[in-house]
Amino acid sequence: MENRKSFTKKLCVTAVLIALGSVLSLLKVYEMPLGGSVTLLSMLPIVMLPLMYGTAWGLVGAFMYSCVQLMFGIFIDGLLGWGLSLVYVIGAIIFDYLLAYTVLGFAGIFKKMGIVGIILGVVLAMVLRFLSHLISGGIFFASWCDWDNVWFYSFCYNGAYMLPEMIITAFAAVLVFKNPQIKKLYN
Repeated sequence: MENRKSFTKKLCVTAVLIALGSVLSLLKVYEMPLGGSVTLLSMLPIVMLPLMYGTAWGLVGAFMYSCVQLMFGIFIDGLLGWGLSLVYVIGAIIFDYLLAYTVLGFAGIFKKMGIVGIILGVVLAMVLRFLSHLISGGIFFASWCDWDNVWFYSFCYNGAYMLPEMIITAFAAVLVFKNPQIKKLYN
């Protein structure tokens, strides 16, 4: 009975954190002129999942979050109306949504190292997300680039919002996981 109760609790916490991350992703602190934005800690609830429940659970939760972000991309951002070919739309779906957000589940990989592990895990997850967006920008959005070097453009474009997101998320994760009530929740 206890195992079932524990699973139900993890499932409910996961659903709440995915919902919270989704709502926070709509609250943009700064939006880039061509897209991409720094949000109000939208990655924090998602990186909390692997930090609380482990990498495997975190990857599943982050994948579910990626599906929500994909729906936002289609219905709010108009992904299907961007004028991309079918192959490029599929590539953008994979690299800008499904893969980019699912890799956030790796944030818990160093959690046994304490605060340093939290920082390393969040940085790793955000770097993997950045690399996914970088690949997408370099391949699928190259035709939109006015620069001579599309990879440098993709690096600058994605780095401009991913670096602040990474710093803010890592800092907030440390503050959250130092809180005794949060520690009690996941220990």
